[in-house]
Amino acid sequence: MSIALPSLFVSHGSPMLAVEPGKTGPLLRSIGERLPAPKAILIVSPHWETQTPRVGNLPKQRVIHDFGGFPRELYELDYPAAGSPDLAERVAGLLRDAGLHAQTDDGWGLDHGAWVPLRYLYPQADIPVVQLSLQAHQPPAYHYKIGQLLAPLAQEGILLVGSGSFTHNLRELRRNDPDSGDAPHTIEFLQWFLTQMQAGNLEALLDYRHSAPHAVRTHPTDEHLLTLFFAMGAADDWTQLVHLDSGSTYHSLRMDAFAFGAQSSILADLPAAA
Repeated sequence: MSIALPSLFVSHGSPMLAVEPGKTGPLLRSIGERLPAPKAILIVSPHWETQTPRVGNLPKQRVIHDFGGFPRELYELDYPAAGSPDLAERVAGLLRDAGLHAQTDDGWGLDHGAWVPLRYLYPQADIPVVQLSLQAHQPPAYHYKIGQLLAPLAQEGILLVGSGSFTHNLRELRRNDPDSGDAPHTIEFLQWFLTQMQAGNLEALLDYRHSAPHAVRTHPTDEHLLTLFFAMGAADDWTQLVHLDSGSTYHSLRMDAFAFGAQSSILADLPAAA
C-alpha cells in the first residue's frame, strides 16, 4: 500500500545552486532522506513554458543545460533518471478529463529548474521523473487548480513538486556575493505569505500580486512563484504546512521551501523548519 506524500515547493534559485549548495542543498537532501521513497516524481519548473499543458514522456530523461555564461563544470553535470511514459499519459489524461488541452511531449527533458534540486533531493537519480510544463500567462488560481486535478497522484506514492524561487528579482542580484544576506523587502514579502497561510486565507494568497507587500519588486514576472500555487493545490489540505527556511542567496533570491498536506508533519522537526 502506498503512503500518501506531501506536496513540495522548493526554490532552485540560480543554476549555481548545483555547485554552491549553501544552506539549500543540505535542506533539500534532508527532505529527500526524511520522506518515504516515492514511486515517481512529477515536477513543474518555470523554465518549460507552453501555451497549454505538456507532459514529458521520455523513457529516459535527458538533462537540459538551459543557461549561458556559467562555469564549465555546470555543463558537465548530469541527472540520469528514468522517465515514465505511463505516468506522463496518466497526468495528461487527468488534465484532459478536466477539459484542458494536455499532451505528452518527447521534445523536452529536465531543465535546470528540475534537475538541479533533484540532484540534492534524490542524488542517486533512482526514482523516475516526469516534468510538467508551466502556463506562465495564467494566474495563480489556474496553477492551484492544476495541482488539485493532479492531487490524487500523491495518494498513490507519487511526489508532486513545484520548483521555483520564493523571490526572484534578477536585477537586484549581488552576483559576486552569494552570501550577502537577506534583502529587507523580501523578508516582509515572506512574512505576509506566512501570515496569510497561517490564517488559511487562500483568496488573499491567490491575489498576492495586488495584496502582498513588494510583490512586483520580488517577482517582476511571477513564473517562479506560480509553482508554489501548484504545490498548494496538490495537497490534501494545504493549510497543514511546514515552512523550511534556508535564507537567501545573492541577496534577492529567497530559497524557502514548503511542504503541504497532512503528511507535511514528517518534515516538521528538520532544523530548517520555521
